[in-house]
Amino acid sequence: MAASGFLLIASFLLVLFALAKPLGSVLARLIEGEPLPGVGRIESMMWKVLGSETAEMSWKRYLAAILTFNVLGLLLLFVILMTQGSLPLNPQQLPGLSWHLALNTAVSFVSNTNWQSYSGETTLSYFSQIVGLTVQNFLSAATGIAVVFALIRAFSRHSATTLGNAWVDLTRITFYILLPISLLIALFFVSQGTLQNIAAYQPFTSLEGVQHVLPMGPVASQEAIKMLGTNGGGFFNANSSHPFENPTALTNFVQMLAIFLIPSALCFAFGEAVGDKRQGRAILWAMGIIFVICVGVVMWAETQGNPHFMQLGADSNINMEGKESRFGILATSLFSVVTTAASCGAVNAMHDSFTALGGMIPMWLMQIGEVVFGGVGSGLYGMLLFVLLTVFIAGLMIGRTPEYLGKKIDVAEMKMTAMAILVTPTLVLLGTALAMMTEAGRAGIFNPGIHGFSEVLYAVSSAANNNGSAFAGLSANTPFWNVLLAVCMWFGRFAVIVPVLAIAGTLVTKKSQTAGVGTLPTHGPLFIGLLIGTVLLVGALTFIPALALGPVAEHLSFVNL
Repeated sequence: MAASGFLLIASFLLVLFALAKPLGSVLARLIEGEPLPGVGRIESMMWKVLGSETAEMSWKRYLAAILTFNVLGLLLLFVILMTQGSLPLNPQQLPGLSWHLALNTAVSFVSNTNWQSYSGETTLSYFSQIVGLTVQNFLSAATGIAVVFALIRAFSRHSATTLGNAWVDLTRITFYILLPISLLIALFFVSQGTLQNIAAYQPFTSLEGVQHVLPMGPVASQEAIKMLGTNGGGFFNANSSHPFENPTALTNFVQMLAIFLIPSALCFAFGEAVGDKRQGRAILWAMGIIFVICVGVVMWAETQGNPHFMQLGADSNINMEGKESRFGILATSLFSVVTTAASCGAVNAMHDSFTALGGMIPMWLMQIGEVVFGGVGSGLYGMLLFVLLTVFIAGLMIGRTPEYLGKKIDVAEMKMTAMAILVTPTLVLLGTALAMMTEAGRAGIFNPGIHGFSEVLYAVSSAANNNGSAFAGLSANTPFWNVLLAVCMWFGRFAVIVPVLAIAGTLVTKKSQTAGVGTLPTHGPLFIGLLIGTVLLVGALTFIPALALGPVAEHLSFVNL
């Protein structure tokens, strides 16, 4: 079992990096502001026809454009969901959503969270799925990549005042990266058996003579961008465990690759853009080491079996409850870590059925900010915040002003870094406390006790860190839960983007300093170790008390069984 797990992890990372490196070169070209070959003239004509401003922006104007773009998307999606009963492409005649569910869903897809308090096949029309959710899957992913583009430019430019043009970045990312790759992935999924149609649901009679309805829909198109953009919202309630979304072991492998593809490529792009490829590789090493350790822990925990089942005489190596037999324990464990290390949230198993330790790792990966590869854009800019914190701590140790890539890190940058890092822990801990203290919050818990607390902690962690996966066992489609999670999702996304762009605005104006004898190299094993230690330390100090009340206590309760 151990050898099989090692081969699965190694083959996954090998294929991933082989695909990510060339894509990183394309992304680096876009970061530098160059159109791809052969489309420069077409672009110029397009900007002229649209009347779009293409001049570069200061960080404040860049931020204003990003916020305006997403607020308008939120309002449009909210209206679509509320009025879907009167809109076309609704063969099942599904009614509009309640105000609180529409708000939660709109915030969820605009913030790249894709938390779903509903069953897609029984709640949303094809119009809502295509024009509402799938479009936002593209736009929310483009937003995250655009923000990290601006931050990378802040490191690569010297004594400048601008960070690029948000509208140009959003357009290029969508048309040059997200659309073509999503098209290829969608066509591959269709070839493997994933649905793609707009037909009405098909009635059929089971072998037992029971009448059922078989859902149809444009699944492959949403499935492709849900993975590539680390969105995660499933067309069906069963998400990627549904055979119409994830029909084969090969599509399961490709889905995992798609989730990590752009986050990995952005690390390579970062190294190229700042003129030192070692910097991107160092970040990739830090992410990769944490990732491999986490996958190993989940695989080990899940292959140990559930003590309750073992008492009933089950094989200790059999822990398939809540998992797809098509994928097995190892591939399911890998998928769970991939989807929670990235801000994806797609699932091919019921995380609520994992062992206590096996479920704790995905929860913790979200809680540290999903910086282990992370979401498209958000993962890298989240990790770069930890890089700044690491060089600051290292500077304190040796008594030197901290610097990164030749730029001094001053008090202003550290204040913004601390603010950005503390946003999501604040939302998670306060949100969990509010849910546990109020009758409306506790009313949604189906499993009282230790595991019920874990379900609440997981749900709020998922929302605040823009993941979207769930432990389940929580009735979240109520006004209280929909509003609470919507608030966590919105501020978990944009209350981090604001200080990130503020940091970019101060760094881009600074001159690059020549490295001296006392400068800490930020590309070697020592720095990689410091960076990993900083990520683990912040995560430990912030969440160990909460985890001790949930999954850790649950695991200890099994020890004497």
